[in-house]
Amino acid sequence: MSTNTIAIHLPDGSVREVPSGTTPLDIANSISPRLAAASIAARITPFTATAVQNSASDGQPDSQSEAAMYAAEDVAAPRLADLTAPLTADVKLELVTEKDPDALKVLRHSAAHVLATAVLELFPETKLGHGPATDSGFFYDFYRAQPFTPEDLAAIEAKMAEVVARNEPFCHEFAPRDKALEAFERDGDFMKTHFVTRFTAPGSEVSFYRNGKFVDFCRGPHVPSTGRVKAFKVTSLAGAYWLGDEKNPQLQRIYGTAFFSKKDLDEHFARLEEAARRDHRVLGKQLDLFSIQDLAGAGLIFWHPKGAIIRKVMEDWMRDECLRRGYQLVYTPHVARVNLWQTSGHEGFYAGNMYTPMELDDAMYRIKPMNCPFHILIYKNSPKSYRDLPARYAELGNVYRYERSGTMHGLLRVRGFTQDDAHIFCTPQQIEGEVSACIDFAEAVLKTFGFQEYKVELSTWDPSDRAHYTGSSENWDLAIRSLDNVLKSRSIEYRIIPGEAAFYGPKIDIKLVDVLGRLWQLSTVQFDFNLPARFELEYVGEDGERHQPVMVHRALFGSVERFFGVLIEHYAGAFPLWLAPVQIGLVPISERHAAYAQKVEAALEDAGFRVETDDRNEKMNAKIRDFANQKVPYILVFGDKEEASGSVSVRIRGKGDQGAMPLDAFIAKAKELVATQSIEL
Repeated sequence: MSTNTIAIHLPDGSVREVPSGTTPLDIANSISPRLAAASIAARITPFTATAVQNSASDGQPDSQSEAAMYAAEDVAAPRLADLTAPLTADVKLELVTEKDPDALKVLRHSAAHVLATAVLELFPETKLGHGPATDSGFFYDFYRAQPFTPEDLAAIEAKMAEVVARNEPFCHEFAPRDKALEAFERDGDFMKTHFVTRFTAPGSEVSFYRNGKFVDFCRGPHVPSTGRVKAFKVTSLAGAYWLGDEKNPQLQRIYGTAFFSKKDLDEHFARLEEAARRDHRVLGKQLDLFSIQDLAGAGLIFWHPKGAIIRKVMEDWMRDECLRRGYQLVYTPHVARVNLWQTSGHEGFYAGNMYTPMELDDAMYRIKPMNCPFHILIYKNSPKSYRDLPARYAELGNVYRYERSGTMHGLLRVRGFTQDDAHIFCTPQQIEGEVSACIDFAEAVLKTFGFQEYKVELSTWDPSDRAHYTGSSENWDLAIRSLDNVLKSRSIEYRIIPGEAAFYGPKIDIKLVDVLGRLWQLSTVQFDFNLPARFELEYVGEDGERHQPVMVHRALFGSVERFFGVLIEHYAGAFPLWLAPVQIGLVPISERHAAYAQKVEAALEDAGFRVETDDRNEKMNAKIRDFANQKVPYILVFGDKEEASGSVSVRIRGKGDQGAMPLDAFIAKAKELVATQSIEL
């Protein structure tokens, strides 16, 4: 083949030989003008390149982190590109249309540029941060001395419509790095200066995108023109500190969302309305499950009796399952000397998330943000042989992490929480089996509590940011490869999140999908080769020599509080029978049925049910309504007829009156639902 000719391999197996420099749009037009019009980007997989980073990963990188947005790509991995990007080597080519899972991400990234264009046209003194696509839309960070007002947001959205109507092409341009830095520094664009400095190499060309007069440092790709961003909405405004440091300038983050059609946009906002109806903060108060007390402080959860019952059921299930799977339960203190956190590395790498030290008469102490150093001390307390491994320690332990006041959100982000933490100490040969078993356990948690779908992410380190990570490149490569092998062996699809690993090792994050299709970060499995080295952990191997174990951190609820918050919203407070704080409500029709009510209540409680009798002097329908408002799964109504026959009239939540049933038959049915942890009634 001529050096000026390249081979383009298409999804149908056909190969097209075309001149070097041909674009994906050229290929699309040669297939069908309709296909070209429908395409918004291209997915390109090189044939000859070899991976330069994260060789263990086949997943797709996330687009939201700064490292993912600006850092150099893995040249061997599939990548998204503009339709006008010239093809200069043999590649596999897929044309991305609106139906492609990645299409929305490209559209929303372009919408973020449209947002930034509008802001600069209205408020030219504004400085730009970064503007990624997110799972639900997009945002852009801005620095401006004067706060944006609701009227400003309305004007920005109107200006965005003008930018869209202008149908400006997104043009990919390049400039020498030193020239780009000179321009950004001259204009006072401190955030763009930071991004170019951190994520590009000296002497390189810097990637920009232009639409009309607007130019932004960006790797792309983008939809062909601003006119493709038709269905969008500016949704909210929030504060964010530059680089997440409260000592830095406070930025204004404008959120929005975008879809390919108004129908999809309308459906999105309908889902948001449903989400508001399911808000765990509202339901928590309505159902008397928990509270946050101003006098005590933000981010600290008070579990009320009904919420505490659900928590007990959750924790009992978790402890029993841990024992069944070979874990040993432990309990550890809430505080420890600063020396412990210095040894673990938390004092250096995690101090910003810890509360300030407490000076006691014997030493400086810190309240614990994690349980792992404590479990390490238990492991180290006695000599270990290879026969003792794997050693699996599990704890539902309270931890405390510093969260800024503006970041907390009900049960979902708090300052004090209970982590279903476990740490597994094992040989290097056992690591993949243990990680796989953790994923199996995580899947069991999700299935048991009624979640049928989940997404997986592999968080890796950023080798260029050594200040935030500990350990050698060889150990990081080994750890990433081990996690990758497990995911592959289980045929689990995943995407890569560069730069989001823990400071001590990479991790697998399992995000459940709730009834509204929302992703929730809960379960995590982390590989750690650093803490065993820091604490000089050992075991005696089969060869009689001393070896260093490796360590797995895993949390499956993530935290009891966060998991409970997600459960409330997933079920809209209408919990399955086995989880409901009050499982059965009893409604005697009149006072003369009080004795039968006591008999029914006793029989149900003897069978293990949580029962509440409404013996107020109120009308029957009022009692039924009150139980229904509390989302009680079963309401049993009885009068003369039911008492005479030893039966109850059964009302099922969401299904209404089911008629009379012998009490014994009802108990047998309900016991089966609890025993199987059924989510159905």
